[in-house]
Amino acid sequence: MEPDLFTAAAEERQLKDPSSSPLAVRMRPRTLDEVVGQQHLLKPGAPLRRLVGEGSGGPAGPSSVILWGPPGTGKTTLAYVVSLATQKRFVELSAITAGVKEVRAVIDGARRASGGFGKETVLFLDEIHRFSKAQQDSLLPAVENRWVTLIAATTENPYFSVISPLLSRSLLLTLEPLTDDDLRALVRRALTEERGLGGAVTLANDAEAHLLRIAGGDARRVLTALEAAAGAAIAKGEEEITLETVEETVDRAAVKYDRDGDQHYDVASALIKSIRGSDVDAALHYLARMIEAGEDPRFIARRLMISASEDIGLADPTALPTAVAAAQAVAMIGFPEAALTLSHATIALALAPKSNAATNAIFAAQADVRKGLAGPVPAHLRDGHYQGAAKLGHAQGYVYPHDVPGAIAAQQYAPDAVQGRHYYEPTRYGAEARYADVVEKVRGRLRGDGQAETRP
Repeated sequence: MEPDLFTAAAEERQLKDPSSSPLAVRMRPRTLDEVVGQQHLLKPGAPLRRLVGEGSGGPAGPSSVILWGPPGTGKTTLAYVVSLATQKRFVELSAITAGVKEVRAVIDGARRASGGFGKETVLFLDEIHRFSKAQQDSLLPAVENRWVTLIAATTENPYFSVISPLLSRSLLLTLEPLTDDDLRALVRRALTEERGLGGAVTLANDAEAHLLRIAGGDARRVLTALEAAAGAAIAKGEEEITLETVEETVDRAAVKYDRDGDQHYDVASALIKSIRGSDVDAALHYLARMIEAGEDPRFIARRLMISASEDIGLADPTALPTAVAAAQAVAMIGFPEAALTLSHATIALALAPKSNAATNAIFAAQADVRKGLAGPVPAHLRDGHYQGAAKLGHAQGYVYPHDVPGAIAAQQYAPDAVQGRHYYEPTRYGAEARYADVVEKVRGRLRGDGQAETRP
C-alpha cells in the first residue's frame, strides 16, 4: 500500500500549517529524547535505543516489536519515532478496520519500495489483538523475511491475544501508564512550544491539577482537554486558563481525588470494602467519586472482577460473570455510558451473598506448595498417549469416572504429600450451601476406604 495522494497532501498541509492539526498530533515527539515516560525503555542501551541503532553502529535485534500498554501511553508515537529515526516509510493500519487483504497490500508495497527504491518500511499495526489467528498468520512471512519492521500495539495481554509464532519472533515491550509528572511535562511543553500553543495562554495551577486528574494517564486525553480549554479561554479574551474554564470545556466538576496519592487508594479501598460489607449505597458513592474524578473505568472494572472472586465466590456464581461482562462492556463503550455498566455491576456485587472460601482455598493450597508439599503426579494420572508410556506404568490402572455409577471413582488424584488435605471449606451462605452439602459426599466417594482426613 503506497502512500496515496491524499496522505501526501495531508502531510504537506501539516508542514505548511501545523496549527491545522490537533494539538496531540502537533506535539507528537520526533525523537526518542522527546518522548515522555517509558524511561525503562529509553535509557541508554535499552531496547528502543537499540532498535533505532543508537550506540550499536546500526539497527539491531528483531524486526518485529509488540508494544503492550494502556491507551494514551505512546504506542503509536513510538512506532512513528522509530520510523523517523531509521528513515523508513511509515504505514499505519488498524486491526479494527483492516484485514488480510490490506496487510498483504502493505507487504507487497514494502517489498516494491525496498527493491525499487531501497526504502524500508515500518508497519504499525494497532489493536493487533483484534486480528484472528489466520490474520496474524499472514504477518509471519513479512516478519521472518524482514520485508517490514512490524510494530504491533495491543492493550490486551499478548500472551493470550497474539499467536505464539509471532510472539516468539518479536521483542515484547511493556508500556507503563504515564505518571502525573510525565503529563505535567507534556502539558507545559504544549503551552510554550511554538508547534503547540506558543505561549498564547497560561494555565492556573488548580486547572493543571484538574487536567492531570481527568487524563487517566492518557497523553491524548490531556492534550485534547488542554486544547479545548485553551480555545475557550482565548475566545473569552482571557490570558489564563482557569479551573472554571477547564470544567466548562470538559463538563466535569473538580472532585478532590489524587489518582497517585492516598485519595486514590483510600477511595478504591472504600469501594471494595463497602461491596464486601454489602452497603450498596456507600459503594455507589465511592464509585461516583472515582468516575467524577476521571478514574480509568478499566481500573474500576478490574477491581470489581477481583471482588467477585475474593468476597463472593460460589455464594453467588453469577457475580464473576457479571463483573467480567461489565469489564468487557466498559472496554467497548467507554465513558460516559460505562458509568451505567459499572453501577449495574457494583449493585449486583454489593447485594450478593458473601463468601471468601474460594480465596482461602487457593491461599492454603499455595502455602502447601511453597512449603515443598508437592511430589510426583500419581502414575495412573500421567499422560499415556505416547509410545512407551505403558512400560513406565503411566496411565495404568486409571479408572474412567464416567464408567462407574455416579461418575466418581474411588481413586487417588493428589500427590502423596498432600493426599487427604482439604483446601476448600465452603460456607452456608447463598448458593454455596449446595456446595457444602456436595463436597463432603464427593470426598467420601473419592476416599472409598474411609481413610482419615487432615486439614491444612
